[in-house]
Amino acid sequence: MDSTRKFGKYRVEREVLDEQRLEEVTQRKTYADTHPSLTERLKDSLRCTIPKLKRSVMSSLPVLYWLPKYSVWDYGMPDLISGISVGIMHLPQGMAYALLASLPPVFGLYTSLYPALIYIFFGTSRHISIGTFTVLSIMVGSVTERLAPDAYFLKRNGTNITGELDITARDSYRVQVAAATTVLGGLIQVVLGLVKFGFVGTYLSEPLVRAYTTAAAAHAVVAQLKYIFGVSPTRFNGSLSLVYTLKDVCSLLPHTHLPTLVASAVSIVFLIAAKELNSFLSPKLPVPIPVELITIVAGTLISSYGHLNSNFTISVVGEIPSGLRSPSVPDVSLFGKVIGDAFALAIVGYAISISLGKTFALKHGYKVDSNQELVALGLSNTVGGFFQCYSVCPSMSRSLIQETTGGKTQMAGVASALIVLITILKLGPLFQELPKAVLAAIVFVNLKGMFKQYSDIVTLWKSSKIDLMVWLVTWMSTLLFNLDLGLAASITFALLTVILRTQLPTYSVLGNVPGTELYVDIETHREAREIPGVTIFRSSATVYFANAELYLEALKEKSGLDISKMIIYKRRQEAKQKRRERRAERRAKRQAKRERQAQRRAAKQHSGAPVFSVEEEAGSWRDTCLDGDVTDKEEQGWTERENGTVFVIPTTPRTPDGHCRWEYLKGGDPDCTSIGWISELHDGDTTTLGSSSEDTLSHDLERVSLGSLGKWTWDIHSIIIDLSTANFIDTVAIKTMKNIFQDFSEIDVDIYMAACQASVVEQLELGGFFTESITKRRLFASVHDAVLYCLNHRGATSIPRYEPSVDAYTSTKL
Repeated sequence: MDSTRKFGKYRVEREVLDEQRLEEVTQRKTYADTHPSLTERLKDSLRCTIPKLKRSVMSSLPVLYWLPKYSVWDYGMPDLISGISVGIMHLPQGMAYALLASLPPVFGLYTSLYPALIYIFFGTSRHISIGTFTVLSIMVGSVTERLAPDAYFLKRNGTNITGELDITARDSYRVQVAAATTVLGGLIQVVLGLVKFGFVGTYLSEPLVRAYTTAAAAHAVVAQLKYIFGVSPTRFNGSLSLVYTLKDVCSLLPHTHLPTLVASAVSIVFLIAAKELNSFLSPKLPVPIPVELITIVAGTLISSYGHLNSNFTISVVGEIPSGLRSPSVPDVSLFGKVIGDAFALAIVGYAISISLGKTFALKHGYKVDSNQELVALGLSNTVGGFFQCYSVCPSMSRSLIQETTGGKTQMAGVASALIVLITILKLGPLFQELPKAVLAAIVFVNLKGMFKQYSDIVTLWKSSKIDLMVWLVTWMSTLLFNLDLGLAASITFALLTVILRTQLPTYSVLGNVPGTELYVDIETHREAREIPGVTIFRSSATVYFANAELYLEALKEKSGLDISKMIIYKRRQEAKQKRRERRAERRAKRQAKRERQAQRRAAKQHSGAPVFSVEEEAGSWRDTCLDGDVTDKEEQGWTERENGTVFVIPTTPRTPDGHCRWEYLKGGDPDCTSIGWISELHDGDTTTLGSSSEDTLSHDLERVSLGSLGKWTWDIHSIIIDLSTANFIDTVAIKTMKNIFQDFSEIDVDIYMAACQASVVEQLELGGFFTESITKRRLFASVHDAVLYCLNHRGATSIPRYEPSVDAYTSTKL
């Protein structure tokens, strides 16, 4: 349909496109064309070709893509320098974070070696550094101490418990627990990656991850307090374990070991000062100063030559075996006890890995495959678990060093792994006299960046209150519950906020921006003008089962039409109209009968003496009573019931096909808020039941005043539903849409839908939405097309009056 219509200074001369015409013009593909059958998809997935096989191998082993193109002259030296810098950081962090996992420090070095080598072959990021990380170390520590507490490994002298702790047996079992958890978590990651479940990390929003790591940092601090103060608090597990542990540490403060506290304080002050100096000089230095390595070397030398362990009983790392351990199969019987912790480790580790990987990929212009990253991280954990490693993920500090020192590829990871390997083989025994207080100080200072995340509270307060709630709930649940339960509660709450936001979206009525085809919310845009006779309704979220009923209620409110009450009143009035017509027919018959009787009496009187008939007089008296008293009582009762409410009254006689035109009226009750659509009469008058002497209503009935009902008018002949925000529609929403079309047609209001996405149209087709009465002619490519069709189809002639601003706006249209 061609349309030329003017909005202010903007004239539209083009064809108005509904969905049916749009399909004809664009030749849209059918559902079968765009959605191949399951058999066809299965055949395509099993079909093997040389190019497809090559793509599959290259995607599974990304090293085959970049290693043949590796240029030693361009990338060799930057990767070597970067790898050495990261390897130097691996040494102190590996040993320090092993304490967080409640494992001997040497296992932190193992964790810095094997997983990094595996990731080189399967990973797609060029800059992240795989190894130990604070949060995962704390999570592993919670598992090892829960399943292998100190109380289980007290030495016995016959039947008596001596109170002496069997450290060797305890550490051996804790290593088994950590390895089993790591292997199971890695297998979970591999399976999720193979089934293309890489998007699972998207459910961990940035506020959630930052709050979770902030709360985990608090767990890390509490876990290191025993090394800083030299006390031995009871380790608690489960909910409120952090509170109980902190309470126990505070009760032991009077028994603080002063030499240990002094060593901790000196290390912390030195680390903070050196890191600040490092940050100040970083623009002028080619590589950062290895502050942590210097601290470890200095602490080891002082402890060794000062005999701090023997003279001041300062706890040291102890024996560090040289050489590599042979691989061993983890204890499968532990899988059932650690499956929840393994899943939490898999999700958290992947979320941190993919966020860091995408950050560096965006900065340097390459792509990170989320599913392949999940597989790579899973294989790193699985293989590492066989070599007594615990769960790994990238570290922000090491990854930044690898990127800022010029690292180009994962060959930097090879160089850092060589540094760790040399330390394990030759230099490990040199760190046996290293005080644990120094490692605890390194952990404590490295958490400074996580503590700075408390500033997110101020930022989120200004930008998004809902994200602030997610942050606070995540932080609080992670502090009060254990790390795995805290993560589950945080994800649940975050998803709940999404559901609530889709269930309670913003509903708006749109108006046209003069001179354009744009339609915006009239409440937030002063220049937007409503289209007379047309209501354009939009929801900020898609329509589905959770908000379908609310969508209908909002449409009633915004359009000013309480459709449910209006249909009820209409049906009631139709029934009463039929009863009135039947009574009128009976009265007409009785009147005709009385006239015949009168004619007979007149004929008899004319012929002779009057004849009195008892039966005729009794029948006449009965008819009079039925016409008078009974009808008056019924009408009086009906008037009392309906006075003060909106109801429907026929304004035109019933046509031969059984239809009649309806008028929506309101009684004089000022508290009545029901709204009705007023049809316009040709003579400008409103017909009420009072127009008949036999059907009298209360005299206070009046037409509903527009001013008394707010800003929305009821002079509506068309409603356009803007579905541009809907990305799917379910069966409940389809039924709701059908009811909207059917109900509003009862009161002579046309419903149209606009801006439907192709997927939504397909779902409407599959859901049986389109019928003979609801065709694709009711769907339009855009809101503007629908508006043009409404104005051409219904025009503005049926609208009795407009607001002044709308008059000026629409005068150019006619």
